Amino acid sequence: MAATAQPKKIVAPTVSQINAEFVTQLACKYWAPHIKKKSPFDIKVIEDIYEKEIVKSRFAIRKIMLLEFSQYLENYLWMNYSPEVSSKAYLMSICCMVNEKFRENVPAWETFKKKPDHFPFFFKHILKAALAETDGEFSLHEQTVLLLFLDHCFNSLEVDLIRGQVQQLISLPMWMGLQPARLELELKKTPKLRKFWNLIKKNDEKMDPEAREQAYQERRFLSQLIQKFISVLKSVPLSEPVTMDKVHYCERFIELMIDLEALLPTRRWFNTILDDTHLLVHCYLSNLVHREEDGHLFSQLLEMLKFYTGFEINDQTGNALTENEMTTIHYDRITSLQRAAFAHFPELYDFALSNVAEVDTRESLVKFFGPLSSNTLHQVASYLCLLPTLPKNEDTTFDKEFLLELLVSRHERRISQIQQLNQMPLYPTEKIIWDENIVPTEYYSGEGCLALPKLNLQFLTLHDYLLRNFNLFRLESTYEIRQDIEDSVSRMKPWQSEYGGVVFGGWARMAQPIVAFTVVEVAKPNIGENWPTRVRADVTINLNVRDHIKDEWEGLRKHDVCFLITVRPTKPYGTKFDRRRPFIEQVGLVYVRGCEIQGMLDDKGRVIEDGPEPRPNLRGESRTFRVFLDPNQYQQDMTNTIQNGAEDVYDTFNIIMRRKPKENNFKAVLETIRNLMNTDCVVPDWLHDIILGYGDPSSAHYSKMPNQIATLDFNDTFLSIEHLKASFPGHNVKVTVDDPALQIPPFRITFPVRSGKGKKRKDADGEDEDTEEAKTLIVEPHVIPNRGPYPYNQPKRNTIQFTHTQIEAIRAGMQPGLTMVVGPPGTGKTDVAVQIISNIYHNFPEQRTLIVTHSNQALNQLFEKIMALDIDERHLLRLGHGEEELETEKDFSRYGRVNYVLARRIELLEEVKRLQKSLGVPGDASYTCETAGYFFLYQVMSRWEEYISKVKNKGSTLPDVTEVSTFFPFHEYFANAPQPIFKGRSYEEDMEIAEGCFRHIKKIFTQLEEFRASELLRSGLDRSKYLLVKEAKIIAMTCTHAALKRHDLVKLGFKYDNILMEEAAQILEIETFIPLLLQNPQDGFSRLKRWIMIGDHHQLPPVIKNMAFQKYSNMEQSLFTRFVRVGVPTVDLDAQGRARASLCNLYNWRYKNLGNLPHVQLLPEFSTANAGLLYDFQLINVEDFQGVGESEPNPYFYQNLGEAEYVVALFMYMCLLGYPADRISILTTYNGQKHLIRDIINRRCGNNPLIGRPNKVTTVDRFQGQQNDYILLSLVRTRAVGHLRDVRRLVVAMSRARLGLYIFARVSLFQNCFELTPAFSQLTARPLHLHIIPTEPFPTTRKNGERPSHEVQIIKNMPQMANFVYNMYMHLIQTTHHYHQALL
Repeated sequence: MAATAQPKKIVAPTVSQINAEFVTQLACKYWAPHIKKKSPFDIKVIEDIYEKEIVKSRFAIRKIMLLEFSQYLENYLWMNYSPEVSSKAYLMSICCMVNEKFRENVPAWETFKKKPDHFPFFFKHILKAALAETDGEFSLHEQTVLLLFLDHCFNSLEVDLIRGQVQQLISLPMWMGLQPARLELELKKTPKLRKFWNLIKKNDEKMDPEAREQAYQERRFLSQLIQKFISVLKSVPLSEPVTMDKVHYCERFIELMIDLEALLPTRRWFNTILDDTHLLVHCYLSNLVHREEDGHLFSQLLEMLKFYTGFEINDQTGNALTENEMTTIHYDRITSLQRAAFAHFPELYDFALSNVAEVDTRESLVKFFGPLSSNTLHQVASYLCLLPTLPKNEDTTFDKEFLLELLVSRHERRISQIQQLNQMPLYPTEKIIWDENIVPTEYYSGEGCLALPKLNLQFLTLHDYLLRNFNLFRLESTYEIRQDIEDSVSRMKPWQSEYGGVVFGGWARMAQPIVAFTVVEVAKPNIGENWPTRVRADVTINLNVRDHIKDEWEGLRKHDVCFLITVRPTKPYGTKFDRRRPFIEQVGLVYVRGCEIQGMLDDKGRVIEDGPEPRPNLRGESRTFRVFLDPNQYQQDMTNTIQNGAEDVYDTFNIIMRRKPKENNFKAVLETIRNLMNTDCVVPDWLHDIILGYGDPSSAHYSKMPNQIATLDFNDTFLSIEHLKASFPGHNVKVTVDDPALQIPPFRITFPVRSGKGKKRKDADGEDEDTEEAKTLIVEPHVIPNRGPYPYNQPKRNTIQFTHTQIEAIRAGMQPGLTMVVGPPGTGKTDVAVQIISNIYHNFPEQRTLIVTHSNQALNQLFEKIMALDIDERHLLRLGHGEEELETEKDFSRYGRVNYVLARRIELLEEVKRLQKSLGVPGDASYTCETAGYFFLYQVMSRWEEYISKVKNKGSTLPDVTEVSTFFPFHEYFANAPQPIFKGRSYEEDMEIAEGCFRHIKKIFTQLEEFRASELLRSGLDRSKYLLVKEAKIIAMTCTHAALKRHDLVKLGFKYDNILMEEAAQILEIETFIPLLLQNPQDGFSRLKRWIMIGDHHQLPPVIKNMAFQKYSNMEQSLFTRFVRVGVPTVDLDAQGRARASLCNLYNWRYKNLGNLPHVQLLPEFSTANAGLLYDFQLINVEDFQGVGESEPNPYFYQNLGEAEYVVALFMYMCLLGYPADRISILTTYNGQKHLIRDIINRRCGNNPLIGRPNKVTTVDRFQGQQNDYILLSLVRTRAVGHLRDVRRLVVAMSRARLGLYIFARVSLFQNCFELTPAFSQLTARPLHLHIIPTEPFPTTRKNGERPSHEVQIIKNMPQMANFVYNMYMHLIQTTHHYHQALL
């Protein structure tokens, strides 16, 4: 394993460097946005910049970054592009800018969309340049840039402009590039294609010669590009030096091929072309593969390409192929080869007559075909239409090695994808952990390509979808594991002892030296598998450490993952460890293997089980853990030991390392994904295509679902009939009752349901669909039956006046299908979610709903709001570890619910006892739920039936009102209800009250009937399982919990019909997908009916710690964001009620017409100004403090002392004016700054009762989903914009404040940034120095925007503010002191 040198981190240029650069001077002259008088366009500028800045610096990222950041593409290159001025430098400059935008992950095609006229011309020139001779006008490096540009085009097929150009390159006519014989063969396979092909030919004949020539060029483009690549590849020597340009070109080319193969629209016809050029054979025989150093990444990419070319999918139909179909294809290939051999090559008779299984291995194929001459091999290949026929009496031009490899690789037996996966170890080993191509360091710059799968818009099959996510999730976890290992092992300071062994000079909290390690069990393999079912070992360590660390080690639970490590240091005792040098050589690390804890052993050698019983106290320091090893890994290691005589890895371990339990769930998630791939994971039919990214993106919208529901009970959604009418603008509302007094909620609404099919014809010839009828809603008010005489019997009601878009979201959520709600900040996402849950619960009482969120905090917010609605709490259940923070005294966890049921059972039985006593029935009816049931049947029901027969209408005479009360049998029982129970006003009213009383009694017994199970099930575990599977109707968990526990939930037979996901745009793609499959399909169908996702893709995506996975693999794209990109219809909430309208303007440009709720204008807190401050938001410019702007003590750990001090000074000023400290939060964009601000607060004011601490000091990312009245924000950076350039982070930062937002930043840096312009143009319109009104105390009566009556003071810089606050504080202390003196 070659330890590569640490890659360099790209240092972003500073503002001063930016200003001193030649580029910047040109920008200021020609295209900078803030310059008013610009010089006219000059083509020479572009030529100069390209030659002097880009080519001369060998495409240095720093130069390109500068250019892109200065808005070169938007304001100069594309704005002035036309065929007349097009040149090589011009083309290349545009390509460099687009590639840089992709590297930075900012939108790249917007500029082209605004001015699309010249794009086709530009694109054709790119194609021509990509095929040009390398020694000609375009160098290989430049053509690599072009390849990258093309790759970005092929990956942006959702952009119409790009798709229009790329379509010609990848549609069926590209088969012109096939050999005639192969083309014939392919057309013969699918007769339908022959028809299409003839049509294409006809159309070609109609074209004029020039257009036809152009079309032929485009169609042949990819096959010519492959031929060009093969010639470059062949020029790489085996051992002589090679230019890295060639290697990079080859790597980028293979990356392009992988991307074309991994998308169905590009793969459909291209796969045949690729196969016909035998690209893979050429690559595997090339010199580059055999070059250890240079060819390593190329070989890994080649493996990926090989995987995708043989992917188990039908290219034309896009259906996944089963194992049987794959076997059939393989058998067809071999038998056609045998037939050809039998008919034409007598020397291959033995081969032709053997059975398939005997001849389809690589060895036997080489044995049969190896002895043949090159010419014969060529003839065999041409019979199979793989090569053109060999003319008579001519020798073949191909070498024998190529011809043999071509035949063998095509016909050898392949192991199926699922088998490959099942044989793969789940834990990473040292070979993967330190391989930079698949687990890049944190310094990944985005320049090179990597051997990683990418997540784009579409996937080939569900298997491909899960596999890409599986690999990425595995490698992303590996990156974190690498950091943990490097940290722990270097803390232990392993050195070589004098006798050649290991001595540890340090210690680590998370790692311990191993005293003894033995494998204790290797179980037999299952039938058909070659790896053991389980492997267990015992690890002994000596816990001579502090008590709390000892407790952590002893607290390792079942299923916790640890790592076993072997180090053989070569450095002598006392050598210093240098973090900057490669880690492996320094510590002498040899092996890493994962294991899973089964438990600690007691003194008798038995595993101590997790459970309610207290753990036994063990004597001494020595502890032994029983662990499970990965059977696949064990089998591979043992095979290697036996076959190659390698040493036994399992005899060498000397360190065991544990990890933090919160970050250690990767194995469970990987096992879950692997199990999903092994089951026929049935995604509902209506979702299958959308998840893969194909078909009509709106096909799962409720309006297109065949099972749309016509009448829905909206329960307490509407507050009045006026609210209902306002909620359906453009609809005609018919109410079934005319009396306005009866038009009160709850309402049932009948919608006009259109059938999703057979509409197209009508729409074409006019809008006769949208008749009156289609717009009419029939509204029927209904009365909720009386529930009993007690005040708590009254149902809880919704009090929120929903807007019409919120109502549309609620309506969509109640209908079957996929509902996506985009909820900008402060638009009431949670209220909508809770109302949907409540409405589904009341409309479909037999259905069960699963709630999934990203964080426990979001679950808590949901639960607190669900509690306020009319949902019986016995139907609520919450899984996972977050219920501790719920701010209610009720416990919704499994055991909390079990205790609730048991306590409720006792309460209800007490009620039964009281009822029995009131009726004067002897015996013990309240002993168990069962006896209570008999009591109800024989005593209560009989009395009620008798009563009803007395008071019901008897023929013509109207019953007397007094009879209702006189005959009522339960007076004594209801004596503790508010009296009188019966009003005596009318017979109907009193009868309804009587029935309400009976409903109250009946409910007691139905609940007891449900709780009977807890009498029969004795253990807490069984009771909790019963609750989960039978009793609970609304089950909530986090996405991580779902991924970890899928296996257990499926085993229990967990079932649900609806899923609601909150914060869906913050959940990883795979963690969003797993909750869809937490149940086994019924009869091969999924019972899932609704999937509601609520999120905001304009706010921050899931957290991915490693830049390479985040950017290169696009792993940060949530499923929600992908659906939005694919075009799935969304309901966009459009009225916010969190912030002042002026603050909302800072981010509402990012959303479709986001407005304000009326109360934002009306409530006094929004119309009053912020006391002591002139503006409600301000951007405050902070210059260098003592000559220093940003500093970076550790990588990515940015700090800015000037800003930190300024922020804290403003916070202290606000507190001294009387602002409550807990209504102010301090946010920043970097962890380093967060720690610095916390330190300053501790030093300056943390323990000072006059000032106090802010509500929170944290990062913008951590504060997503929370809010506060006043936000002080520090942007830290002074050299480069950094990750605030991601507009989503800006939106979160701007939208956290309700009443005041004060931003501290280096204005000259941020105002130039193209992406941030809409917000920063508003911020810079106000003065950039802080304006304060020190004599205006909090709270003030001044209206927002009014001129203050007090004097305004302008603060120029941070030291001035710090002095001012100090003097203000001293003054306050003195006046208080004098005041006290005067009192005394």
